[in-house]
Order: sequence, then C-alpha cells, then structure tokens
Amino acid sequence: EYNKFWNSKRIQLANEKGMSPIAVCIVASIVEEETNADDEKPMVASVYLNRLHQNKKLEADPTIKFAMGDFMLKRILKKYLSFSSPYNTYMNFGLPPGPICNPSVSSIDAVLNAPETEYMFFCASVDTPGHHVFAVTYHEHLMNAQRYQHYLNQHGY
Repeated sequence: EYNKFWNSKRIQLANEKGMSPIAVCIVASIVEEETNADDEKPMVASVYLNRLHQNKKLEADPTIKFAMGDFMLKRILKKYLSFSSPYNTYMNFGLPPGPICNPSVSSIDAVLNAPETEYMFFCASVDTPGHHVFAVTYHEHLMNAQRYQHYLNQHGY
C-alpha cells in the first residue's frame, strides 16, 4: 500500500520540494491539525514550507498541543511555548521527530502541491470561521492576531 500511495508522481513532487516522504507526512500532519478546510490546506502548507526553507522555526500551535498531550486546548498561551519537548516547534528548529497525527491524503497532497507564496504567517479568521488569514510580514500578522485575540476575548474564550 505504501508503494501504491507513494507512486512516481508523488515521489517526484516530494523530490522537487527537497523532501522525503516522511518529511512530507510530518508537515502534512501539522497541516491536518491546523485546518479542516481542504481548500486552504495548500496555503497553510506553503507557510510551513517557507519557514523551513528560510530556516525559521515552524511555530505550529498543533505541535504544542501534541507535545502537551492535549488536542482540546482552545488557545495556545505564551506559558505553553516553553514546554520542553522535541515536538515544540516554538523552541526547536526544523521538523519535529515524527508526525503528530495520521495525515489525510488531502493534507499530504496539499504539501506536495503547495503553491509558491511569500506568506510567512497565518492566523484564524474572524470573518470566515474555520479558515485563516495569511500575512507576509510580521507586522501584518500581529494586526491579524490582535484582531482574533480581541474576538476571542469578547466571546469568552
């Protein structure tokens, strides 16, 4: 089944991204936990791939949830970011040592077919629940994050 799934086309796409199948699956597992919206998975993947290529920390909230063993966390607070774990992508550079879940085919294909973007950040959208807003600069991201945090505070989260 592995060989059927990782056919020559998928292997070629992984190679074009400079990734092994396991690296693709690790990124895809983070994408899987980041969004349920198949239409935005390629954009989310593009952010993580951009961070990897620029040797920046992934800073992926789902890896904090995994490291802490609590996928029910609604908000990732600053105090969680220093949780000691090889899966904490706020503390460690590069990919975590393994996937944080079993990624769906749509998440794997989103990584393999991620568009080339300049996006480095994303934040949950206030206007489109279940989706994200994307930003190129940290300043843009801070504005988006502040808006989302204000929304959460207003609604008692």
